[in-house]
Amino acid sequence: MNTNLFCVFLAVIISFSTVTRAQDEINKSMLNKNFDLAVKHSAEPQYWKMESRMIIYALNGERTGENIFRLYLKCTPAQKGDTKGDKYTCLKFTVQLGNDPEIEIPSLKNWSYFFGGSKPEGEGKNVVLGIDHSKFENLTDANGKPIPIDKAYHVYNEFIDFHTMCNVFGDKTTEGKGIQDLTEIGQKIVHVAAYSEPAVDLGSNIEKGSTFKNGKITLEFKGLSVVNNHPCALVEYDSGESSFKMLMKTMPNMEIKTVGSSHYKGDIYKDLVSGWVQKASLIEIVVSETALPMPPNKVNYVIEREITINNVDEKGINN
Repeated sequence: MNTNLFCVFLAVIISFSTVTRAQDEINKSMLNKNFDLAVKHSAEPQYWKMESRMIIYALNGERTGENIFRLYLKCTPAQKGDTKGDKYTCLKFTVQLGNDPEIEIPSLKNWSYFFGGSKPEGEGKNVVLGIDHSKFENLTDANGKPIPIDKAYHVYNEFIDFHTMCNVFGDKTTEGKGIQDLTEIGQKIVHVAAYSEPAVDLGSNIEKGSTFKNGKITLEFKGLSVVNNHPCALVEYDSGESSFKMLMKTMPNMEIKTVGSSHYKGDIYKDLVSGWVQKASLIEIVVSETALPMPPNKVNYVIEREITINNVDEKGINN
């Protein structure tokens, strides 16, 4: 090889290696720093589309049914000095049960409630995370057809799942470990909600003694991402081994008992500037056994739940 060409070639290799090392240092300096994942929410209204698919399996693995729930939600942030909290409005809620076409639930259209206030209204027996369970009793679709009791509970649970992902896990906790304790990529914590056992005996059809017991809930700061052109922290949550017991009275003197286990996990994309969740997901596997007061006496279910939440603009909420 010509000596001059060799020198040029060598210089290029050395220069490229130097640039690469410099770029690596820049990348490390960008990532190896502290982040604030509990930044205060901005004041702009927010819109979300949430879709939940509940896939039912037979014990031989065959898919036997699928139900789809879709929630369209708006948040109007609280004004300074407002103790009620942020105002959430259900713009629309639709269900698609089995092979039936998608249909709206009229009583939930434009229904509003408050979340996150310093003085929660009615929190207690029937109100959890600002959601009044009595609103979900005797639901009917747009054709006047009653929503079955078990499906109505899943309609209610969509709101609980939304706030669990976006607020319980996605926002700063008032006490105990929470997302505010994740300051560096790679950190993992046990959330304050770990091993909690909330009662779920809500409404007139769910009996006292019904509970859901969480496992070792963890949050892990997995990295950075961009969603809707917003820089986001990517946080994974994992419920660990969870279990539940549900006592349901469908009619006088007829109680149905369901016991089972659950494992849910997913990702939260938290905006590092506005503080709002831009995207979230959940995958849950539920295995249960239901005891009936009539033949076949026992029924086993395997259910997979898939949830996606997407932050959209005002125009996108209707598309």
